[in-house]
Amino acid sequence: MTLTLPFFQLRGRAISDGIISGVGILFLAHCAMTRDGAWWRRGWFPVAMLFWALAVLSSIVNGSAHSVSESLVIGRFFLFAAALEHWVLRDARSRRWLGLVVGVAAVWIVVECWQQYLVGRNIWGYPRWMDGALTGPFYKPRAGVALQIVVFPGLMIYAVRRLEAREWGRKLSGAAGIAFLVLTMILIGQRMPSLLFGLGLVIMALIVRWTRWPVVAAALAGVVGLCLLPVLSPPAYAKLVVHFLAQMKDFPNTPYGQIYLRAAVMIRHHPWLGMGFDGFRDFCANPAYVHGLAPFGWPLAARDIASGCNIHPHNFYLEVATTAGLLGLACFVVLVAMWLGRMMRALAPAEAPQQAMLFVTCCVLLWPVASNSALFTVRTAGWVFLMVGWGLAASRDIDGERRIRRPFLF
Repeated sequence: MTLTLPFFQLRGRAISDGIISGVGILFLAHCAMTRDGAWWRRGWFPVAMLFWALAVLSSIVNGSAHSVSESLVIGRFFLFAAALEHWVLRDARSRRWLGLVVGVAAVWIVVECWQQYLVGRNIWGYPRWMDGALTGPFYKPRAGVALQIVVFPGLMIYAVRRLEAREWGRKLSGAAGIAFLVLTMILIGQRMPSLLFGLGLVIMALIVRWTRWPVVAAALAGVVGLCLLPVLSPPAYAKLVVHFLAQMKDFPNTPYGQIYLRAAVMIRHHPWLGMGFDGFRDFCANPAYVHGLAPFGWPLAARDIASGCNIHPHNFYLEVATTAGLLGLACFVVLVAMWLGRMMRALAPAEAPQQAMLFVTCCVLLWPVASNSALFTVRTAGWVFLMVGWGLAASRDIDGERRIRRPFLF
């Protein structure tokens, strides 16, 4: 079930949700049969359960019956990650197969993006999105986000291994692979995935020393690609460069800036428990929250109800804070620190490069200064908790990672 999840994350979210829930239920059944209950009393899981309890309590206090029911099922995502860490992916061979599956998914996204760029339509017949972004195998601009998630454990792992080789031919092919992926991400034309992909390259260069000069070379190739973008893809240039610079000049008055401001005002009014699951969606149009703030003496003005309202705050940490308040945010920050800290302590890029790439992916996914989709929807949570569970399982078994160091291919 877990090995099919990356494909259903690309197409088939209902099935993805069934897989996530099914794996969690089977894990509980396995623990009951083997009388293994130590895992939920130590490590990160008690902190996750505290956050879950706060989200449920806030939904009961502030939300509707729908909000309460949605908050109750948030726990399936944490249970899924625990199942991967302690059961499904404890075996190195299972992690090796999952790496191959994620690699196939990454290749599929890249191929479809280039097909759409060169031919004009993807395999389903969809053209570019109306703003010029490449949609890859999707009908909407989602290729950049999906590729940003799967590219490091799925494809970058092969570039890292080739760069480690002594033969210059293999080193050059690894560097060329990184540059090709940079160009692909630029042509896709989505701002935040491109920035987060660049962040991932920086983190990779910091922890894997032999990738530093190739990453610098790829960055230079990316600059050249941006300079040629008006010729290669005028729509991507308009979105990545022109629109981005225009937004950054007056970010507080942009739609994203107004959404973040609205979320901050709501947190200020409900600091401790937040407003429950979907609290931002349900209450952002309330006139009580349509006003400005002056953080650090810098006045930020609210424009109107519509400009600051959306179905979610477009940031994981603001979403958590509006859902469960500052108490829930504190739990979530501690949770993220425990996840990344566990992976960081296990880092051994020369012996376990796959685990290092999972660490990079989790850093990018959980980076606080980013625009994101809603965290507790299957489209996002399926990827986040898959990568977290996989990364934690690999970090618990570095000896197993050494044994699977050589991939099936390349």
